[in-house]
Amino acid sequence: MGITYNEKDHTFHLQAKDTSYILKVREGGYLTHLYWGKKVEKYNGSNALRYFDRGFSPNPAGTGTDRTFSLDTLPQEYPSYGTTDFRNPAFQVELENGSTITDLRYQSHKILKGKPALEGLPSTYVEAEDEAWTLEILLTDTIIDLHATVTYTVFTNFNAITRSVRLQNEGNENMKIVKVASMNVDFHEADFDFVTLPGAHIRERYISRVPVREGVQSIESRRGASSHQQNPFMALVRKETDECHGEVFAFNFVYSGNFLGLVEVDQFQQTRVNMGINPFDFSWLLMPGDSFQAPEVVMVYADKGFNDMSNTFHKLYRTRLCRGDFRDKERPILINNWEATYFDFNENKIMEIAEQSKELGIELFVLDDGWFGKRDDDFTSLGDWVVDKDKLPNGMKHLAEKVEAMDMQFGLWFEPEMISEESDLYRKHPDWCIHVPSRGRSTGRSQLILDLSREEVCQNIIDQLTDILSNAPISYVKWDMNRHMTEIGSAALPANRQRETAHRYMLGLYKIMEELTTAFPHILFESCSGGGGRFDPGMLYYMPQVWTSDNTDAISRLKIQYGTSLVYPISTMGAHVSAVPNHQVHRTTTLKTRGHVAMSGNFGYELDVTDLTESERKQVFQQTAFYKKNRALIQFGDFYRLKSPFNGNDAAWIFVSPNKEEAVFVYVTILAEPAPPFKKVKLAGLDESKSYHIEEINHDYNGDELMNIGLNIPLLEGDFQSIMWKLSAT
Repeated sequence: MGITYNEKDHTFHLQAKDTSYILKVREGGYLTHLYWGKKVEKYNGSNALRYFDRGFSPNPAGTGTDRTFSLDTLPQEYPSYGTTDFRNPAFQVELENGSTITDLRYQSHKILKGKPALEGLPSTYVEAEDEAWTLEILLTDTIIDLHATVTYTVFTNFNAITRSVRLQNEGNENMKIVKVASMNVDFHEADFDFVTLPGAHIRERYISRVPVREGVQSIESRRGASSHQQNPFMALVRKETDECHGEVFAFNFVYSGNFLGLVEVDQFQQTRVNMGINPFDFSWLLMPGDSFQAPEVVMVYADKGFNDMSNTFHKLYRTRLCRGDFRDKERPILINNWEATYFDFNENKIMEIAEQSKELGIELFVLDDGWFGKRDDDFTSLGDWVVDKDKLPNGMKHLAEKVEAMDMQFGLWFEPEMISEESDLYRKHPDWCIHVPSRGRSTGRSQLILDLSREEVCQNIIDQLTDILSNAPISYVKWDMNRHMTEIGSAALPANRQRETAHRYMLGLYKIMEELTTAFPHILFESCSGGGGRFDPGMLYYMPQVWTSDNTDAISRLKIQYGTSLVYPISTMGAHVSAVPNHQVHRTTTLKTRGHVAMSGNFGYELDVTDLTESERKQVFQQTAFYKKNRALIQFGDFYRLKSPFNGNDAAWIFVSPNKEEAVFVYVTILAEPAPPFKKVKLAGLDESKSYHIEEINHDYNGDELMNIGLNIPLLEGDFQSIMWKLSAT
């Protein structure tokens, strides 16, 4: 296990837990791709590169009369543009003479124990050197003195490989990067389906699966954020792949801004995949001696279906991407006042909600939007993080201490990246927002975006938030971001660097988050962007959980949470019980079903508990008691999807403890059916040799029986019904 180099045939064999990745330096210094898939102990050339004289596939300079060699047909690791390969390149630079042709060749390599961090960027990490091995391959274009360090890390305990690249200008002239993917893989075949997670605000991360076809298919964001519309995840899967069977080759970009994931099938049924920063409206000036570090892509291989893939992502991200005090801690049950009060509250109302929430077993009160400036609506005050004394006359410290005195934690909502035109900050610094001087300033939610490419803007955010967080007992922060970028430009950058603004924004944001999360390690930070608009690995590096969606409807959440679970751990997903009719889709569901769906993530409430009936209060108390008893299992156990809401009228899933001693099974039916059939569900993840007692039906079953024969589901009357059953090994 690790990385070996065969000097005789110039092959690198990378071995992760049960995965092999093999590449070769071909004659002439071309870095080629040979294999990625199930682990092999030793590679002896069974699928050696083959060559043939292909029409209209020209031959690179220097190959003499050999008409069989063309980059147009060669599977490559980090392909250039302009020297016979007509497919999408992994990168492209523009020179001072206007040329965009490059020709990278192998120069040298290093094999390192462990995994170096990426400066200024989020990435997966190791806690001990023997958890991973890293290969750095230096490719050079000797004509223009461009150096590309292509980096691979393989994990000892995971079927995961990470890829990134650093470009460095060692020449005497300026270069401009116009495209930089973080990875490229050229598969030798094209018999795949393409799986992605498209969506929209309040409909995030639905699962899409379509056949791979000749030509180009892609996912991307041009919005300045990873976005609700496309998640930076994609996978190639075999036609027969399902939850428990078949190969998966998955890619996830550790970045929160504009991205492009591209799949191209060429004329010879080879498939090229590359992923990185979106080249749309992007460039980066690389002056002599300068370097550019691209973000990381996590690549996961699975040979036992989607659940196998998800298991790898979940465990890797939970333990080697998320960081800080809360990485391994159980998350508190919270109450958020947003859908209870919106902007209309005062200290008495907040305390009334907090007091009654405490009686119901809730542990954390979160004060959402409206506590600062003159924030009585969403037209004003972003950027002025000063307590509104009309609503909270005694200040934030007083309110937080009153909540804390009830043995509850106190949390606060911020939207630090935004600025309102109606704010003191905007009146003082109108040039601090992202804008183009000659253009009007489009608004979203009546707000503009602060220019985080500027050091003074970043420092202002750090100073304002530090003042609030240092002077009140705050244990949770909800970090929101509610609009995407338009008129992208910076007053602080010269004309030839304007297209760097969006990426420099992300670097500034990551710096802010690094400083604040380091300064306040006792605070649980939750990322939010209109719900799930930045649910990506980059944010998880700083904030170990995300508000999954602004849509709190339990039935909508079936698909949202199911799709999200394809990649992201349960411990990262915020899920709340809200009032009915639901505020987003106006559907009415039972409190029981709302609870079962919300308890399948980081559990909380977002309603006015002072309006609950006695019967509802009793149910809420039972829900919080059940969740406290089982939250370690739900948040950190192994998760198995059993029935997909994308494929029928019901959904089911199960959480299983690592030692397989306990499990929680959830089943939800959507619409009632006339003359309904009897249904059963085959469980997963249990120990087939153990016997399990199901508390709610007071019955024992063997694990092999539950997994191979299945469990009968009772007839559930009415729409939107559910069960949540606890299994314990006897």
